[in-house]
Amino acid sequence: MAQGTIVTDGDEAPEVLQVLAGEKQAEEELEKKENGDSQVSVPEQSAESTFVPPEGGWGWVVMLAAMWCNGSVFGIQNAFGILFLSLLREFGSEHDDDLRFRTAWVGSLSMGMIFLCSPIVSIFTDILGCRVTAVGGAAVGLVGLLASSFVTSLGPMYFTYGIVFSCGCSFAYQPSLVILGHYFKKRLGLVNGIVTAGSSLFTISLPFLLSSLLDRLGLQNTMRVLCIFMFLLMLAGFTYKPLLPRKPRSTRGGCPPISQLFSVNIWKSVGYRIWAFGIPAALYGYFVPYVHLMKYVEERFGEDSNKEILLMCIGITSSVGRLIFGRVADYVQGVNKVYLQVTSFFVIGLLSMMIPLSNVFGGLIAVCLLMGIFDGCFICIMAPIAFELVRAEDVSQAIGFLLGLMSVPMTVGPPIAGFLRDRLGNYNLAFYLAGIPPLIGGSILCLIPWVEARSKKAKEEALKDVNQKMLEHDKPPEDAQFKAGESIL
Repeated sequence: MAQGTIVTDGDEAPEVLQVLAGEKQAEEELEKKENGDSQVSVPEQSAESTFVPPEGGWGWVVMLAAMWCNGSVFGIQNAFGILFLSLLREFGSEHDDDLRFRTAWVGSLSMGMIFLCSPIVSIFTDILGCRVTAVGGAAVGLVGLLASSFVTSLGPMYFTYGIVFSCGCSFAYQPSLVILGHYFKKRLGLVNGIVTAGSSLFTISLPFLLSSLLDRLGLQNTMRVLCIFMFLLMLAGFTYKPLLPRKPRSTRGGCPPISQLFSVNIWKSVGYRIWAFGIPAALYGYFVPYVHLMKYVEERFGEDSNKEILLMCIGITSSVGRLIFGRVADYVQGVNKVYLQVTSFFVIGLLSMMIPLSNVFGGLIAVCLLMGIFDGCFICIMAPIAFELVRAEDVSQAIGFLLGLMSVPMTVGPPIAGFLRDRLGNYNLAFYLAGIPPLIGGSILCLIPWVEARSKKAKEEALKDVNQKMLEHDKPPEDAQFKAGESIL
């Protein structure tokens, strides 16, 4: 309704006021009906609505700290292909037919646990805040990585590196995504692109650093050097100064009720449910190249081939992709941002299938360059899409539960690829199969804009119906209506 209209007739003023009051009351009732929770704190909503992120200031320091977090966590994870070769030589035997399958579980379990812990991390973040959660997580990761440096067999490595280290990384990583919303809104896409580019920069440099350290110091001392990265990550967590007010929680016996710990509102969004199913469906083959590409290059082009340059290519173009598509996401309206992820999954799936078809090393370089660009596209717009599908106060748990669902495909994909290599004698079928899930998952995500458009239209129609019924209910009888121009007295 247009504002600023001057009302001249005496009997029109009450009707206009009734319409305005009716619209407001209808919106409130419809929102309560959708949320299914009438016990919403009014001060909490007003605080959320009046809060304006500073779009800078101390936020730039927080951005750099979050960038280091992404680099330390996922740079080490993405460079596991180098550690994988060292683990094969250190703990393996040429007579072990399942050597690659069992060794791949170390890195795969580590990556999977980072995502599996995410729902729990989101709850700790809501209760303790971003700073305490991030610092504590980095400390646990430091202990796990240090303990891994004293391990002499694969069995304990599953626990120290695959569980303790990765759980600490999970607690340190997720607050770095949530805290950005305290400082940025208009620039959130760009800032997310810069932050997630941290893992790309580490992916570029760490393969060469790890190769040099492994040759000179060995596996155990190399892990002790990596502990320095985790110590710096602890210091970075202290910069996460929260700006948004903490959610008020009623307590019984000192503990908040489960209904306040777990947000059910995120699952009421059909678009989010599709997103939470489509993303994991696309990731069964996502981590396979990061684990097995180095070994595949050794078998295909010889041990003296410059295999580290492939991870460097992925890292360089991934950082470029995150900066470009992070900025592009700021200009794409609403849930249409999902189409960027759909495109990235389609391209990554086709490129995974092209790895066995590359008969020359230059072909693999081209594949890795393109794969890095669209990998950056997929990663950098995770948080902006979450803000579009759920309410701002539910974003932490929305991201947490999505990452938790991603843990299963991220964990089982690389061991399956290693199992196929051990049984068939080559990686060809493993890379072919790794390209199929991204195509399926991308197709599922195409439903989200259509579903969200229908949901929005249904809400508008429901609001219109409620307004109409309230107007009819509040309308006075015909004999009580005043004639036009007649005095109300």
